[in-house]
Parts: sequence; C-alpha cells; structure tokens
Amino acid sequence: MENNTTIKTHKYRLYPTKPQEAAMFETLRLTRQLYNAALEQRISAYKKQGKTVTGYDQQKELTALKEACPEFEAVYSHVLQEPFERLDKTYRSFFARVKRGEKAGFPRFKPAQRWNSFKFKEVWDKKKGRWLTPGRPTDDGKRINIPKIGSVKCKFHRPLEGTPKTLQILHECGEWYAVYTCEVPKNPLTPTGSSVGVDVGTTWFAITSDGEFVENPRHLKTGLRKLRVQQRTVARRKKGSNRRKKAVKLVAKNHQKIRRQRLDFHHKTARRLVNEHDVIAHEDLKVSNMVKSNLARSISDVGWSQFFDILSLKAESAARKVIRVNPMYTSQTCHQCGHRSKESRLSQSRFKCVNCGHEDNADLNAARNILQAGARPSGVNDSEVMHVVA
Repeated sequence: MENNTTIKTHKYRLYPTKPQEAAMFETLRLTRQLYNAALEQRISAYKKQGKTVTGYDQQKELTALKEACPEFEAVYSHVLQEPFERLDKTYRSFFARVKRGEKAGFPRFKPAQRWNSFKFKEVWDKKKGRWLTPGRPTDDGKRINIPKIGSVKCKFHRPLEGTPKTLQILHECGEWYAVYTCEVPKNPLTPTGSSVGVDVGTTWFAITSDGEFVENPRHLKTGLRKLRVQQRTVARRKKGSNRRKKAVKLVAKNHQKIRRQRLDFHHKTARRLVNEHDVIAHEDLKVSNMVKSNLARSISDVGWSQFFDILSLKAESAARKVIRVNPMYTSQTCHQCGHRSKESRLSQSRFKCVNCGHEDNADLNAARNILQAGARPSGVNDSEVMHVVA
C-alpha cells in the first residue's frame, strides 16, 4: 500500500523567562547524567558479566531512580525515557558500522557541550485527535506548554502542518527552539514531462544536463576572515574565563550564520529543481571519503550530502523521482558517441572526445551522462557503453 504521507519538521524560536530557562538547563543536565550513567551501566555489565543491557531494561529502573534521587521527579517521564532510546540508537549505529567494516567509534560519554536537547516522544492523542500536554499551543497561539517547565513564549512564524508526532527542545548558540516533527500529506505537483541530470562540484555548485550552471556561493570562504579573527581571540583568552566563553559564543554564532545561509541556499535550489522536473538524476557520492582529500574545506563548504537529503525529501513530498547514479566514468565518457577515455578530459572544464571529436564543457558532458545513466533500465551495467540521450 502506497504511503501518502511524509515527515516534515517545523522549528520555532522560544523565549523562556529566566526561571524557565533554568529549568530547561536543569533538564538538560539530568538527561545527560542519565545517558552517561546508562552507558556506564552497559559497559560494566558487559565487562563483568558478559551481559547485554537494553534500553527497555534500564527504563524499568526509572521508578526506583526517582525514589533514590528525587531531583529526577522534576523531569517529565517521557523525557527521562528518551536518553535510553538515544543510547539504543547509538549502539545500533555502532554495530552497523562494525558489520560494514567501517571505523566503528564506540559510544562515548557526553560532555555538556555535546548535549543540547531533550525530547517529548508523543504530543498528539491519535484516538481523540487532539493535543496532549507536551507542546500544546495556547489558545492565543503565542505560547506552548512544556510539562514541568511551564507555558513558554513561542514565535510561530508559520503554521504547523499535518499531525504533530514529537517535540524536541533545542539549545543552540544561546537560543532555545521548539522542533516539531509532523506527519504531513504529500502534495503531488503537476507533471512537467522533464528529466534532468545534475553534476555537482566546487567550482560550480551544480551543472544540469539542460545547460544551467548554478553558482557556488562559498558561504564558509566568505566568512573565513571574520572566523579567523574570532578564533585567534579565543586562543588568546584564558581557559575557563568569562571573556573566553563570550569569544567562543561569537565563533559559534558566526558558524550558525554560515550554516543557515547554506541551508537556505540548498532549500531554494532543491525546490526549483523539484518544481521544474519530474525525474532528477544525480551522482551517488561518498562524501565522507571525499572530505579526506586536500579539497576537504571546499567540499564541506558546498554541503553536497545535506543538499541531496533535502532534494530527496522535497521530491518525495511532490511525487517526483530522484535517482542516485554511480559517478564512475561519467567525466570520461562522451555523451555523443559513448566512447570512454581519460584522455578526453583535457582539463577541469574542457572535454574533447578522442574518438568523435565532440567538444563540450566537461561538467555539462558529465551531467548529460548522469541523466543518461539515470534513464537506463536497472538491469544494465553502468560500465556498458552509453548511448545518446535526445
């Protein structure tokens, strides 16, 4: 049965009072403490007894924990359960990496700097079709109810869509946010009859098979001079001092601005592609491996992984199709005659086929090959000769 809904997040700025903010920080402290204690319990149980402790086993101990440590009574029950679920997810990811033969990275204890959110895993009553207490907006639409914390002022800059599922309270660069995860119905767009191949790079952000060159805004490079000055200031400040903390906050704010600029650019570019094309084929890049090269900063700045994720989500919601194509040989193959030779790639931007003499921009030629590979039946091998796409 086809699923006619998709998941969408809505992020709103919160403006807590000082007592409310103190309660939020205390919730962060206690949930982080719970996560670290749960991790320590699992490690000790395995070392001493060879026993595996699950998140469900640890959740059953919460009642006894509240009796022994009354401070945990100040935290909503679902919020206390979430650190165990988060730890379960971390363990699953660890074992999946081990199975794939990748660098595993065993789960680590969380310092305060790496624990900036707590979560309400249920905010909607499905049977009665109404809000539960966590995250429920007030009648005037200017506040939300956060159990054990109070009614917190919230800026709803856009309406919530669909059915809310979860609520995450996030602390980011000195600011608080409410992040709702909602189940929304898909909104299929009118078919355009158009298909496009997309080649991404660092000189140009994207080159499409129909000849469009999307400029790379280079947000990190633009803000690098200011970042360098701020980071030198941090280095000169005494560790633990208030002046250093203020300098660190300025660096974090600047990084936040760069992230937001990049995210906005990715959303707008993906939206335009989804609106204009029914089928979008792009390279299936292993970005985590590519950032180990001498182009690491440029690759991180362009943010391909985030862009591809956003593109897939928007396409799913609009009933469009996104195809990931193996990028192997797309830059060495002539899209006119199908001949493959590395000598045809004369430079970063020039392509001249040694077989038929066809000349083209190298990235544009690659984008057309990507479209061609995306249109090929799934049973055909990528290494086979490519044919012309009209």
